[in-house]
Amino acid sequence: MWFFARDPIRDFPYEVSPEPPDGGSPPGPWTLHRGKKKATGDPVSVFVYDVKPGAEEQTLVAKAAFKRLKTLRHPNILAYIDGLETDKCLHVVTEPVTPLGTYLKAKGDKGELSQLEVSWGLHQIVKALSFLVNDCGLIHNNVCVAAVFVDRAGEWKLGGLDYMYSAQGDGGGPPRKGIPELERYDPPEKTDGSGKGVGEKWSADVWRLGCLIWEVFNGPLPRATSLRSLGKIPKSLVPHYCELVGANPKMRPNPARFLQNCRSPNGFMCNSFVETNLFLEEIQIKEPAERQKFFQELSENLDSFPEDFCRHKVLPQLLTAFEFGSAGAVILTPLFKVGKFLSAEEYQQKIIPVVVKMFSSTDRAMRIRLLQQMEQFIQYLNEPTVNSQIFPHVVHGFLDTNPAIREQTVKSMLLLAPKLNENNLNVELMKHFARLQAKDDQGPIRCNTTVCLGKIGPYLNASTRHRVLTSAFSRATKDPFAPSRAAGVLGFAATHNLYSMSDCALKVLPVLCALTVDPEKTVRDQAFKAIRSFMAKLETVSEDPAQLAEMGQCPLFLPHALPWEPAYAPPTSPVSPPPLLLPATFLSPQDSPFRDWGWGRGRAKGCRSSTRLSFQQEADTSRSQRDDWSAGKGSTTQAVSPGPPFRLPPTPSSWSGWEAQGSWDPGWQEEPGPPAPLPEGTKLASEYNWGGAESSERPDPFSALSPRLAVGTQAAGDWGSEENWEALESDNKQAKAELARKKREERRKEMEAKRAERKAAKGPMKLGARKLD
Repeated sequence: MWFFARDPIRDFPYEVSPEPPDGGSPPGPWTLHRGKKKATGDPVSVFVYDVKPGAEEQTLVAKAAFKRLKTLRHPNILAYIDGLETDKCLHVVTEPVTPLGTYLKAKGDKGELSQLEVSWGLHQIVKALSFLVNDCGLIHNNVCVAAVFVDRAGEWKLGGLDYMYSAQGDGGGPPRKGIPELERYDPPEKTDGSGKGVGEKWSADVWRLGCLIWEVFNGPLPRATSLRSLGKIPKSLVPHYCELVGANPKMRPNPARFLQNCRSPNGFMCNSFVETNLFLEEIQIKEPAERQKFFQELSENLDSFPEDFCRHKVLPQLLTAFEFGSAGAVILTPLFKVGKFLSAEEYQQKIIPVVVKMFSSTDRAMRIRLLQQMEQFIQYLNEPTVNSQIFPHVVHGFLDTNPAIREQTVKSMLLLAPKLNENNLNVELMKHFARLQAKDDQGPIRCNTTVCLGKIGPYLNASTRHRVLTSAFSRATKDPFAPSRAAGVLGFAATHNLYSMSDCALKVLPVLCALTVDPEKTVRDQAFKAIRSFMAKLETVSEDPAQLAEMGQCPLFLPHALPWEPAYAPPTSPVSPPPLLLPATFLSPQDSPFRDWGWGRGRAKGCRSSTRLSFQQEADTSRSQRDDWSAGKGSTTQAVSPGPPFRLPPTPSSWSGWEAQGSWDPGWQEEPGPPAPLPEGTKLASEYNWGGAESSERPDPFSALSPRLAVGTQAAGDWGSEENWEALESDNKQAKAELARKKREERRKEMEAKRAERKAAKGPMKLGARKLD
């Protein structure tokens, strides 16, 4: 019965907004509404036609358009999704679109409409028209601004199929429009009624295409005679436009030929935007080499492309290419560039899953691209994702044989450190930093490790800071690479507020004082600045102990961006840690970050030749200097013996020594032993006449001091243990152990010699004789 009947509109799976979109609906029988799918909430557009009494002709036209749109499928024709036909209304659901007139007005008001976008839009409409005329044998009969719609990606779609008819004359002639706004686009041979010069089947649609071009550049067409005024039509399009609106219908070009003419060199549709779109349409059938080249060039062109096009057309193609293709690392640059147009929520949904998957790739090119561009997406990564899915893959870069990857991995820790958990930051990362700073064969990487440690120091917990920082920076000050020694000084300065007063006096200052006789003046200058700053801090607290609480936040001096030239600042100025900007390798001193200090001026040849020194020569140098290093580590007082005048060793040694010790400097927590006795003839510092007249007559006790820096040849066996950061055996203990081993060896040889003598004295044993001892 009738009361059991269900309302089809209520059961329709799409919700239709009662209000039309901004700008209203285009002229015609249909009314455009926004809508969304009830199940998923996906946005759609809904064309609604209400059946009215006495409008049977318009109803037939609407039903014919409903059928045409449902059966015609083409990328440049409005896409049909669903529909509803009842006695009261017709509903046609399509992809979400905006009328072209509304779109052009909004873009024009913002000044965002470009000729590139218009050229591709017209290319799409002409291609759709060519499909209808040449492939389907249909006459559109309604080409105008009201029949064109724009989707989210900025793609133009041809609609308005209400008055379409067959070119062969099947089913009668063209339907009557009855709408004055649409009849002004009819060609002159139809309006004058003479019927002369009927022309080709496409002549009428091509004329209307010319009207569309005029309206795109000049606004609504008031009358047909206005077509003679070119207005703002580009010069490259004028000759082809004039062919479209020619008085002789037989001379009007086929849409396919018009498209070919505009695509000729220097034509209106010959540009990078059209080429990019055409390639994306056929990307699935392109060769891998062609796709690689396309993605490499895409990044340069994205800046000039519309934002909506990048978000809704380029991005899906990039994600598809990564998921199913072999694009590799070349898609990263355009991917992150397009990601700038996304909201935080869209970035999390579309980009982050791809980035997480990329980190597990074994492709070195992709890994280094990810590390280099981490700054662009680190803000969208949450801590659980970083610790569980990204950090375990990133740390593999510390062990990579490629120095560039190791360097970029160190730099990436500046961005990842704030998001790392307790174990990854204070245990795992410190293990790798200990290994890199002590054992890596590249000086710049050792230097960068020190700088990075200084910058992430505030993120470490208290116990790790106490155990690691002083040992690590002390180890850096003994590195043969001069920038590493400077980095150690700046590391102390950047983390000064993390040390107690006793640590400053007993651990930091002794290390800095040793650098006042460094072979490189730049290192000495930094050491003197740091010493003065630490001394000022200690003196301030000594005079007023009440300032001890405030001194923890009082900066010493401000290290600037590399090349580092820290200038002394009073204790009240803010401090910022040195940035991490060193390159992976220095092919010459000109590439060094210290070139502004004078590196490479007049010494380029020496430094460059020094890099060719053999590792055997370096090992010999290290062995010859080991005893001198041992003498300076065991106690706070060093014995100074008279010798030749003070001379700095040649600078190439700082470039050629690459071997590293396997642990940090011995722990500062151990109590210093009793001072060693001074040699005869050497006075204490308090007895030395620093300013008297005798100073010029007596030999300078410091003239024998010649700093010699070398990296030990023995590395710690277990790089994963925390013992690398804690107190290790000092060189004195190592020397004692070596001496004990030699004594045991001599004792063993002596015992063997005595046994041999006893056997020789007794003579050979006789058969049958009993051995008597």
